[in-house]
This record gives sequence, structure tokens and C-alpha cells, in this order.
Amino acid sequence: MTKPKSILVTGATGYVGGRLVPNLLRSGYDLRVLVRDRSDVIGRNWHHKVDIVEGDVLKPQTLSGMMSDIDVAYYLIHSMNGNADFAERDLVAARNFGQAAQRAGISRIIYLGGLGDRNANLSKHLRSRQETGDALREAGVPVTEFRAAVIVGAGSISFETIRYLTERVPVMICPSWVYTLVQPISIIDVISYLTSALTHENSAGKTIDIGGSDVLTYGEMMTQYAKMRGLFRILCPVPVLTPTLSSYWVHIVTPVPSTIARPLIEGLRNTVVVANNYAQEIFPTINPINYLQSVSAALDNIELGNIETSWSDSVSTTIGGQSKSVLKHQDGMIIERWERVVNATPTKTHDVYTRLGGENGWPYMNWLWRLRGYIDRIVGE
Repeated sequence: MTKPKSILVTGATGYVGGRLVPNLLRSGYDLRVLVRDRSDVIGRNWHHKVDIVEGDVLKPQTLSGMMSDIDVAYYLIHSMNGNADFAERDLVAARNFGQAAQRAGISRIIYLGGLGDRNANLSKHLRSRQETGDALREAGVPVTEFRAAVIVGAGSISFETIRYLTERVPVMICPSWVYTLVQPISIIDVISYLTSALTHENSAGKTIDIGGSDVLTYGEMMTQYAKMRGLFRILCPVPVLTPTLSSYWVHIVTPVPSTIARPLIEGLRNTVVVANNYAQEIFPTINPINYLQSVSAALDNIELGNIETSWSDSVSTTIGGQSKSVLKHQDGMIIERWERVVNATPTKTHDVYTRLGGENGWPYMNWLWRLRGYIDRIVGE
């Protein structure tokens, strides 16, 4: 097993990439990180340990020279902004990257895609994840493609959706997808597979399904979460709740916008379980933990405030506006805390924040805030 010298990581501002980078650094690799805007990673505690280059996979001219002296590249990019043309954009981006990698002489690309039977009627989102892998291979660079379903970890979009729904809604009206089978996997194991692939050259050219030790329905994932948290929850499946209506419901109850929730919800109709044994054959030392262990690890990290990355990290760099939400139990209360990283000193931030409201008013829709104040006075709040 030859250890590669220099590694390129794309998607380092995303949920998985943001956790992979520090793990690779701990393993002693020299890293180059490709981002559209270097300011997106300046706040990361590892930014001074990597070579940061700016480029855009949708603009192939910006990729010239970015891959010089690179042995292996991670491709961890996919659209999460809910645009109608996301699949086409992902294909263009993957082709551009694959061609640039081929010209630079990169020996291998490692890609994280999604599970699902290609012969089934896959949702547009799941089909796009798999077609992206095909597009990366077109230029001829060997690709190690991992395919995963629901990734369980503090801050992951799937886990946070399950957590918010289960914590906040005692009786859930659910569509029929609550009976769909899924094989969730801990973010801990995902990072282990991605890192180990570097020293397992026999993974090149393989499409490797990865998953945890449990195969569950989405309903079972929610009820098991509720049981672990000591919550009594009732699921009422109905046949008429469309993906659009479901996405609006998710938008109301969780921090996930409906535009992002809809393509994900459409994919919940598809069974996503491991269909090959390559993971066990190539990586026999990795023993994925089960769902409850994954949930327990995620909740422990949330309780400690140890959320390395969040699904909203990648969205904020795409459509510029999502803050990080943290839901925790403390002193008998459910406390929801929102966080956003700003390019200002603590003193300046505090000064601006303490001036909000009162005589200074609010920076947006001030008349509505004043109306809210009058209503509060009338009802005695």
C-alpha cells in the first residue's frame, strides 16, 4: 500500500469534507483545499495547515494549475440549493473536474455518492448522485466511488431533520415513505472509509456500497430515536401527503428550507441499502456501528457543543444565508440556539447586536417589529 504524497480536497466547506480535512491532517497528509472563496474556510481551525486555492468547478478555466503535484483528489461536491437544474449543473461540474484531473495526471479520484438501485425509479436527486460518479469517470481517471444512504452525525441534514421532527412533534402525520427501508451510517464510519481509501489502491475503479449494521425504515429510525430520548411519539402514515406538502412541513418544523427538503424527500420513496460486499472485502478492519450507537455519538457531541460541521455550512456558501441551529435540552427546557460566523471582532459584533430594537429600530421590516410590540402590550406580554 503506497501512501500518496499530496491530496486535493474539494467540498471542504461541506458537512463531510469539513470533517475529512482534519482527519487527513491528523494522518499526516499534505493537503490542498479547493474553494470558490478562501474566506469560507478562514474560520476553520485547520485553515493555516492547508494550501488554499480558489477555483470553481463550473468554470473550467479556473481549475488550470490547481491540481499540479497532486496524487489523489477527493470530489465531495453536490448541489443542495434546490435549483431545478441542479442535476445538469452537477454533471457539468463533474466532467470539468474529471478532465482537469486527467490533464494534471492525477492517479485517482475518490467520490462520495448515494445508494440506490439504478434499475429502479430513482428520484432525481439520487440519480444525479450516481450520474455524477459516471461523469467523473468519463475522462479516464480511476475513481473510487463510495455510495451511502442516510449519514448520522451531529449537524447532518438527515439526522437533524429526524431529530427536530421527533423532538418537536408528538403526533406526526407521515407519508408512506416512513415504511421505506434505509441503511444509515455514522459519519464516523464514512470518514474512516474515505480516509482508508487512500492506502487501499485496490479500491480504484470500484463502486463501494457502505452502510451501518442496521437496515431500518424511516419510521423505525424516528421511533428508536424517540425511545432513546425517552419520548412517546405516534406516527400516523397517510397516502396523500405529497413531497411538496411534506417539504413545507419539514420547513416549518426544522431549520431545513423546503427548497432543499423537497428533492431529499422525493428520494425517500427509494429503498437505499447496501447491495455489494466490496466494503467488507477491501476494508475488513472497518466495522460500522449500528444506528443507536450513531445517534448516541451524535447526541453526545451536540450536548458538548462539539459540532465540527453542519449541513448549513455548504448551503451558506451556495445560496448565502443559512445560519447554524442547535437544539439542546438544559434545565428542563428545550433551548434553540442559532449561530452565524461573521467577519468582525467580538467587540464590534456586540456593539451592533446591542443596538438592535428599541429607539434604533430594526434593520429589516421595522414597522412589523413595532406592530409586534404594540400587540404584545395589548395582550399583556
